[in-house]
Amino acid sequence: MPKADQPQDWTEPGAHEVTPGVFRIPLPLPNDALRAVNVYAVRDGDQLVMIDGGWALEESEAKLASSLEGIGHGLGDISQFLVTHVHRDHYTQAVAVRRRFGTRVSLGEGERASLEALKPKNAPFEMPQLALLRAAGADELVRALRGAPHEGRDSANWTGPDQWLPDGARISLDKRDLDAIRTPGHTQGHLVFHDASAHLLFSGDHVLPHITPSIGFEAAIVPSPLSDYLISLQLVRNLPDAIMLPAHGPPGSSIHTRVDELLDHHEDRLDSSLAAIGAGASTAYEVAARLGWTRRQRRLADLDDFNKMLAILEAAAHLEVLAERGRATRAEADGRVHYTLPGVAPPRIGPAVPASDEGCLAAMPSSSPTLISGLVPPSRPSLRASRHI
Repeated sequence: MPKADQPQDWTEPGAHEVTPGVFRIPLPLPNDALRAVNVYAVRDGDQLVMIDGGWALEESEAKLASSLEGIGHGLGDISQFLVTHVHRDHYTQAVAVRRRFGTRVSLGEGERASLEALKPKNAPFEMPQLALLRAAGADELVRALRGAPHEGRDSANWTGPDQWLPDGARISLDKRDLDAIRTPGHTQGHLVFHDASAHLLFSGDHVLPHITPSIGFEAAIVPSPLSDYLISLQLVRNLPDAIMLPAHGPPGSSIHTRVDELLDHHEDRLDSSLAAIGAGASTAYEVAARLGWTRRQRRLADLDDFNKMLAILEAAAHLEVLAERGRATRAEADGRVHYTLPGVAPPRIGPAVPASDEGCLAAMPSSSPTLISGLVPPSRPSLRASRHI
């Protein structure tokens, strides 16, 4: 069990000891609904290892420095960053600290393709998700996202790690070992770090206590990220139960309990997506428009453009799994992907349904959240009434 004296508000600044020698440090995520990201300081002998680094912002670095000072350390004492994945709220501050102190940064080797895609190139960068949105039938949303202001990319904070960690790599400290386990789904190279002797799992964004992670939102697109994610959840479920130390939200006493809830949730979502097909929807855009999002069951039309994108892409991920399982039939025509029930002819192909039919388009937020998914309550009876973002 994690220590009982955790603050009631999990985002409260400071270094909060969750088990002996392991401190949870929430760092700010300005203008982001997630509010904070947890990084973890693991003190073992003369080593201070960080799980994740936070977002490279002055406010975040100051909070990290003051939190470490509270346990008798400074930024220069960090011997290594073990980063769960390459999203900016986990990776970029590790790189920024390395520039000042030479700290070693390690990242899962499955993130190579995404990190390469983020490097500055001569051609203008376009989110690869836009092509997926076109295939989903959301042409007008693509136009809105292209026309929205975008933040510049700070290439200095997207340089490569010092070490690419393979699946199964063991990081041996003085009195503990941390095993890196590849858990693709949120991103292809996502790692969780397992301390078997202390019964701890640093779960990153793979398993979160109050929300489901976005699936496959990364610079290098993969065919079926939800399928990968479900397999990765089962992989974690097959480990001995452990204390859950997530990147967003408070620690939990049982990783198994939360994994079971997430598996149930996605099965429910697959059923709802199939029902939407049976009711006449055929594209991911049309399915997303028939589903509720967030725990308040908000309509797709009521979401901002960025979260509309994430909702439609998540609907597409569920539809792909339905097709893989033989519960739906997939067909491509005129650059769009359509899904029908097995044995049902695909619909006549006409112009894509404009996203504006679902409501007004809002500006893309300047601070795009790394997660969208659903606010899934940590109690199974509520799962069928929950959803997303």
